[in-house]
Amino acid sequence: MALAVRALRSASPFLFALWLLAGPAAAQPGRLEVQVKAAYLYKFAGFVDWPGTAFPRPDSPLVIGVAGNDKLAAQLEQVVAGRSIGSHPLAVRRLRHGDSPVGLHVLYAGGAERWTELLAGARGLPLLTVGDAAEVAGNMIRFLVLDERLRFEVALGAVAPSGLHISARLLAAAVRVTAAS
Repeated sequence: MALAVRALRSASPFLFALWLLAGPAAAQPGRLEVQVKAAYLYKFAGFVDWPGTAFPRPDSPLVIGVAGNDKLAAQLEQVVAGRSIGSHPLAVRRLRHGDSPVGLHVLYAGGAERWTELLAGARGLPLLTVGDAAEVAGNMIRFLVLDERLRFEVALGAVAPSGLHISARLLAAAVRVTAAS
């Protein structure tokens, strides 16, 4: 195990940090899972390139929207407080039923029932969509639990129409990368 940890640490600091964060997430559901998801959402934003049209100004905030999970939104607010990615300060916006995803850069929708409405509004936007539901078409990144660890997979087919570019380092950290949406 120690050898695996050293190998992972030297291979990629990003992978090592995610491995540490994702370790016991499923073993202690609830608070720890929320903390790990918040850390992932923050880290995801640092490994995505948005088209120039995604930000009105070079110093506009990078906004992470959370729908359907107030505990995650509260945790994420703590994680991103005072932080920025590049020249973009980070902000969290809680979405309610009927809210538009316009102006967001990352969207987490906590529940399949929210996806249809939110993804319809997100089509064509430079918006990274993240969720938990497997049956939802258009999911770019999906959280899943494997071997009692919180992991994620990436659907590149869903990413392509958005104009986003996901770093190879993030793709390497994914448990699975598919071409289909």
